[in-house]
Amino acid sequence: MRTRARIPAVEPTVLQPPEVCPYEGCDGTFFKDHQLHCDKRVRDTQVEEVEAMRRKCLSCGRTHRVYPKGISKSPQSDRLKGVSVLLYVLGLSYRGVEDFLTALGFYLDYTTIYRNVQAAGEQAQQIRETWLTRIGGKVSVVGGDLTYLSCRGERVAVAVAIDTQAGVMLDIEIVENEETETLQRWLDPLLKLVGAEVLITDDQDAFKTIADEAGVSHQICRQHVTRNVLDFVAQTAERVLANPPPVPPELNLTPEQLLDDLATLEWIMLGQPEKAPQILAELYDRYGPRRAPSPQKGKRATVWYRMRNHALRLWNHWQRYTCYRTAPDLPIEETNNAVERTIGWSIKERSRTMRGYKRHDSIRNVVSLTTWLQEGTSERDMAPLFAS
Repeated sequence: MRTRARIPAVEPTVLQPPEVCPYEGCDGTFFKDHQLHCDKRVRDTQVEEVEAMRRKCLSCGRTHRVYPKGISKSPQSDRLKGVSVLLYVLGLSYRGVEDFLTALGFYLDYTTIYRNVQAAGEQAQQIRETWLTRIGGKVSVVGGDLTYLSCRGERVAVAVAIDTQAGVMLDIEIVENEETETLQRWLDPLLKLVGAEVLITDDQDAFKTIADEAGVSHQICRQHVTRNVLDFVAQTAERVLANPPPVPPELNLTPEQLLDDLATLEWIMLGQPEKAPQILAELYDRYGPRRAPSPQKGKRATVWYRMRNHALRLWNHWQRYTCYRTAPDLPIEETNNAVERTIGWSIKERSRTMRGYKRHDSIRNVVSLTTWLQEGTSERDMAPLFAS
């Protein structure tokens, strides 16, 4: 797995007193020493005991402990938490992490490791939400896609949105279905929050509606569309050559002309000429509804009807396939590969070693954690995941 992380250090002689009283409802900033030496037993890979101190808030009169760097009120050090979390992210099961740490003499039971991972994932989500609020209006190009995971034996849809320029996860959500209304409730507020100008997705119709109603440009993954059209061209040409289909009386065409038009369709998808919309309009007119009839109920569509539909779909959405050409000042990718890489590295790669999740929250936590650790070109400092 493509993950580099810096595990938090423990420095027993470096105390980190809070600047504001840690008790809810008190914002006191003046304190006095109450007890200088408070021994604390800890679970760690190097130390067994540290010295904390106790301070008294002059505003509310309550006392609180000040711990050394890498130590909190938890019986585990941040270093041991970091090790357990990183081992899980790298592919070990919770029990596998327990066995590994036990063999090294650092015992943690698998339920504690589970809680470490979930808490780190929740913290990663909070860090991302804070960052999103702070950078609102500064993400020009957003990529969105759906993937599927198993949760308690059921297939659940996971919606993912990223900043395609920075390769940073913007949001992950478990959605009930792929309906336009469902995806719009998830994606529309995000597009407005970050000030998106362009949305990059696959060819799913729901995303077209979302982009149009949000008032953003839409780039459909060229790779998906090109592959689908070329598959249609190859399969249809093979059928026509093997067994030329009967020509409907409304069509003044021959199977040889159909093969020529299939070649034209292939050239359009590979070359994307500027006059493509005009050529597609001519193709649609040639195979239009008055010429290539719709299939009767219970009957399969003819190659003539399928040719008509491909020409119409490409003609209607050609702007979406070539959006990357229309905004030279924005680095718009012509494919949705950035989102698919994030899904592959941060979601699928970890889920392959699992039988499935047991909670939807676990999906959010683990995915948020793995993406946060993998973002960027340098190693991630894990200390913010354990900030109390």
